[in-house]
Amino acid sequence: MAEPEPLDDELYLMAKLVPRLTGLPMAVWVTQRDGYQHDVRVKVSRAHGARGSWPDAVPVAVRPTPRLVVAGSLSIADLNLVITWIRLNEAAINDYWEEMIEIDEFLARLQLLPP
Repeated sequence: MAEPEPLDDELYLMAKLVPRLTGLPMAVWVTQRDGYQHDVRVKVSRAHGARGSWPDAVPVAVRPTPRLVVAGSLSIADLNLVITWIRLNEAAINDYWEEMIEIDEFLARLQLLPP
């Protein structure tokens, strides 16, 4: 089942993280829970670079272990990078999802993927 598009008033809850902020080769979005029925996820652009878009992004679950929500929607190499990045930033991602921190603190806690 496809994830519904966010409403205009939900867009402010999303943070698009470009490669220079994550060390990943693609953009990633994080959100706060704000009524979503699923557990914590990040959305990952399939395209490398900073220009990815939310509607084309792939959901990757964070808990209990990082995994694709839709099998085969990312290359194995990209998925492995995303999983490594999630594990590095899992506490901050979860705290942002749970609305325990705001975006400024999330960004301050964010760790780059090692080269």
